[in-house]
Parts: sequence; structure tokens; C-alpha cells
Amino acid sequence: MLYYAAFELLLIAPAAAIVLAPPPDTPHHATPKGAAPPKRSVMGWPPNLVFGLQMCAIFTCCVPMSMPQAHLVAFCTDHGISAAHGAAMVSVLLGAAFFSRQAWGAISDRIGGLYTMLAGSACQAFGMLAFLLTQDEVGLFTVSALFGMGFSGLVPANVLASREFFPVGEAYWRMPTLLLCSGFGMAAGGWSAGIIYDYFGYYAPAFATGLGVNLINFMIISALAFRRSQTVPA
Repeated sequence: MLYYAAFELLLIAPAAAIVLAPPPDTPHHATPKGAAPPKRSVMGWPPNLVFGLQMCAIFTCCVPMSMPQAHLVAFCTDHGISAAHGAAMVSVLLGAAFFSRQAWGAISDRIGGLYTMLAGSACQAFGMLAFLLTQDEVGLFTVSALFGMGFSGLVPANVLASREFFPVGEAYWRMPTLLLCSGFGMAAGGWSAGIIYDYFGYYAPAFATGLGVNLINFMIISALAFRRSQTVPA
């Protein structure tokens, strides 16, 4: 962690200072004073309905996302793998997530945030299923890397989709709300996996629950993606 902190200070912070620019001068209140705000919709639905589905999507993507990150070391020790090797798997998972996020960003630039969410949700579901079916050390290292590559673009893509749906003047409250739901999901995933493990005594039911939540996430995003495909002009 100290090496990563040094990396951030020496490389990421100066790079951010170079590329960051002031935000565009966009008025937050475009309607005349006293006038009723114009009625609008997002993909033909009320804007806050779409946003509510987004909140559910980012919560349900983060519940399974946090389970391997929080419990992989204990999961490994249950299968006779040393805690040190389990910690190495967590490092592989997070390292794969760090580098693959750049690829997910390039994908988002081409297909947009919503469809990137859909692809990321499918990849994360596959990773959760692979954790349920894999018990040997080499396999778990491989699955850890695949899981890290799969989930890393979900939260940024969700924020990007929100920016695509809603005007910039609403970003000041929509973005923090989404990230708050993300944090709640991460906390709920790690906590619930521990509760389920304590009840059953092994991790398969906890990871199966995470897979189920991930499928709910996939269905929510699929509904939004289908709606968008029906409303975008050909």
C-alpha cells in the first residue's frame, strides 16, 4: 500500500493537475425566473424513475462486487490455501481491475455508459459463478484476475450513463447520490456475505447470493438498455 501511495503522489497527482481544466460555464437555471420548468422525460419515462433504477443498479452491482474483495482470503483458507496466497489473489484482483479500467473507459467512449454497464454486469456475473465452481489455487488466481477485469468499469460507467441521461446542472446531486448508493452496496455485500457464512459455515451460499443479486442488476440494466434501444431513432 505504501508503494501504491508513492505511485499516486509521484505520477497520478501531477498527471491530474496537467489534464484537469475548469468546468464549462453552464447555467444551472436556464428557465426564466418564475417560469415553470419545462416538462421532460428520459427515454419516455419520468427522469426520477430512470434515476431510481440507476440507484438500484449501482447498489446491486456493488453488493457482489465487494464479496470477493472482502472475503477472498477467508475463502482461500477454507479451501486449504494459505492466507498469504489469498492476499496475493486480492492483489491480483485489484491490479487487474486497475489496468482493465482503462480498457472499460475506451469501451465507454464507443458504446456509451449504459451498454458498458450491461457488459460489465455480465462479466461480473460470470466471475461470481466461476468463484462458486473453482476451488484449486491456480484456478482461483485466474478467476481473481478475470473478476477484477470484469467489475472495474461498472461504477464509472454508471456515472457516465447518468451524465448521458441528465443535464449537467443536476450532476451536483445526482452523482453523489449514485456514489452513496455504491458505498451502501459495497458495505452491504461484505457484511451480508459474513452473516451468511456465519449461518452456513461455508462460502458457497454467500457467493450464490451475490450471483443472484448480480442477476437482478443485469435485469435492471437490461430494462434500461432495452428502453433506450426502443426510443433512440434509427
